[in-house]
Amino acid sequence: MEEVIKFRTIAGPRTAEFKDRGSRFLAYAYPISSADEVKAYVQALKKEHPKANHHCVAFRIGIDGKLFRAGDDGEPSGSAGRPMLGQIDSAGLTNTLVVVVRYFGGTMLGVPGLINAYKTVAAEALKDAPVIEKWVEQMVEVSFDYPSMSEVLYVLKQSEATIYKQDLQLFCNVVAGIPVKHSAAYMLKLSEIRGVTVKEV
Repeated sequence: MEEVIKFRTIAGPRTAEFKDRGSRFLAYAYPISSADEVKAYVQALKKEHPKANHHCVAFRIGIDGKLFRAGDDGEPSGSAGRPMLGQIDSAGLTNTLVVVVRYFGGTMLGVPGLINAYKTVAAEALKDAPVIEKWVEQMVEVSFDYPSMSEVLYVLKQSEATIYKQDLQLFCNVVAGIPVKHSAAYMLKLSEIRGVTVKEV
């Protein structure tokens, strides 16, 4: 089987709204790269919508499909998170989060009605979202002395790495993601620079 070296995610945040018998469903879709971001987005939406009855969450992260969540937040089991996750999957996306905020309108929708509402609003949020392809990355931590900085940063730039953290003082530390298609070659190049240590993270 060919190794997956690219994945698809949305280019930026999107929103959508769906109404059914007085209930309002507000969907928020975000590109994410870690579960920590999920927590931050959900907390922000709870602050923005403190009077909402439910904040249901679905996300998938990574290319192996193992890191995901489908949370119903008090709705009947399987009526919210699963249909939302299904929309992320049917769009062929990963590293994507959808949160649906529900304001209850006084009329019970029943499980089929809820499944329809959560599925529809999640699909709406993702439907017109611009999709981007990104390289699957090998995360590396590069430690080096200040004099080696320009050489290290040059090699990282050559490798099309994404820099996630950098601490450039007398002793420097950079956490970066190098596209896996050539990560081994560039990790070797980095380790050949004098005084540089490279490790996978």
